[in-house]
Amino acid sequence: MTQRRVLVVDDERTISESIAARLRAEGYEVRTAYDGPDAVARCAEFAPDVVVLDVMLPGFDGLEVCRRIQAADPVPVLMLTARADETDMVIGLGVGADDYLSKPFSMRVLVARVSALLRRAQRTADAAREPDPMVFGTVSLDLTQRRVRLGDAEVHLTRTEFDLLAHLASRPRAAIARESLLEQVWGWADGANSRTVDSHVKALRRKLGGDLIRTVHGVGYALEPPR
Repeated sequence: MTQRRVLVVDDERTISESIAARLRAEGYEVRTAYDGPDAVARCAEFAPDVVVLDVMLPGFDGLEVCRRIQAADPVPVLMLTARADETDMVIGLGVGADDYLSKPFSMRVLVARVSALLRRAQRTADAAREPDPMVFGTVSLDLTQRRVRLGDAEVHLTRTEFDLLAHLASRPRAAIARESLLEQVWGWADGANSRTVDSHVKALRRKLGGDLIRTVHGVGYALEPPR
């Protein structure tokens, strides 16, 4: 099997080297970067399968790094933030991050999140073999090209927003629990942090209309095509 590549970006060298050492011990090929410009350059030359990216960086911050690398060649991003509030998380998800961890974190959890992102990427590649677009009223979802249209206009979704929409669309009108969405879309088996699901659903409603995804109180969400 081809060795999977991870780029670790953190200006605190003790942290970045600790993460790199643990990931190498897990069998990954790892490179490190310590500022924004270096991160973008290394991503272009290394072509990582996953990027572990701190928000606070010299040069320009991790949010700008995420914008630039996602515009060039989308790659799964695990964002690291030292803040306890949701600000960095919401902005990070908006610029294309797929997951986030608040510092301090355990290395075991970080390794699990990296592994989950790789599994999601593989499932996405497998799903792209399905040829026919899904159509729900004025919304069409093309799994092969990973494109979404609202009427005649193409709508930009982040990687995770697209994966969440595709999973809900695979079972239209079925109520899917937040815990199940976290496991199937994010790969989180422990069902923790359901706020992540809520944040992504808000983004989908903002982009595609508030009626497409129904809240099932006490359970989770359902995609509700017009009848």
